Amino acid sequence: MKKMVIVGCGKLGAIVVDALQKGLLSEYELVGVYSRTRAKAEALAARVEGCQVCDSVEELLALKPHYVVEAASPAAMRQLALPALRQGTSVVTLSIGAFADDAFYAEVMQTAREGGAHVYVVSGATGGFDVLQTATLMGGATARFFNEKGPNALKGTPVYDEALQTEQRTVFQGTATEAIAQFPTKVNVTVAASRASVGPQNMQVTMQSTPGFVGDTQRVEIKNEQVHAVIDVYSATAEIAGWSVVNTLRNIISPIVFC
Repeated sequence: MKKMVIVGCGKLGAIVVDALQKGLLSEYELVGVYSRTRAKAEALAARVEGCQVCDSVEELLALKPHYVVEAASPAAMRQLALPALRQGTSVVTLSIGAFADDAFYAEVMQTAREGGAHVYVVSGATGGFDVLQTATLMGGATARFFNEKGPNALKGTPVYDEALQTEQRTVFQGTATEAIAQFPTKVNVTVAASRASVGPQNMQVTMQSTPGFVGDTQRVEIKNEQVHAVIDVYSATAEIAGWSVVNTLRNIISPIVFC
C-alpha cells in the first residue's frame, strides 16, 4: 500500500478522495491532509478513517508518504517540492506554474534525482504532453497556446474591467513566463505545455475574454517540418484537473502505462 497525502483540500483534492472511496485508488492509503483553511482539511480528513489533519507542510511530510498530491497553488508547490523530494517523496502536482522559474525548475530536477523521487506533472485541463514532447525532440518545433475564458473568471486580475461583460477582447499576449506572472493561478496549463515542449520563454500565449462564456478552452498547437498537432480541450468546470490527478496516480502503479 502506498501512503499518500494531499495539500489543498478544495474541490480538486476532494475529487481524489472521491476516487479513493470508489475504489479507483485501491493501492493507496490517504494518511494526511493539509490546507490553508483548517476547516476544509478537517472536512476532507473526516471522510477517511485514520487520516490526519496537519498544521504545516513539515508535519505532513513527517508522515513519510510515498506521494504528495499538490492541489493548492504555485506558492504551495514552491513550499513543498524541495523538502518532499529530499526525503524521497514524489510529488503529483497541478500547480506547474511554479516551474516558469527556470532556476526553481532546475533545482527541483536535481533534488528529485538526488532523492530518488519524481515530480509528476498532471495534464489537467489540457493534454497531449506525449505529442508535444515527441514533436519537440524531432527538432525545429514552434508552439503557441490559446486560452478562452469568461469575464467573471478574470475578476481580481489586472486585466479585468466591466466592459469585458459585453465586449470580446484579447486580454493578454506574451510568453508563458509572462502569463503565469500576471495570472498566477489561472494559466498553470500554459507552463505545463511549454515545459513539455519549447519552454516557457518560447511558448506564445494568447488569452481571450468572451462575454457569457462559461468554463475554459485550452488549445495548444505545435509544428515542425513533419508534424502539425493541435490539442483542443473545452472544460465546463475544473473537475477534469482533479480527475487528471486520479489518472496519474493510477498510471504510477499500473503495469501498463499509456504514454
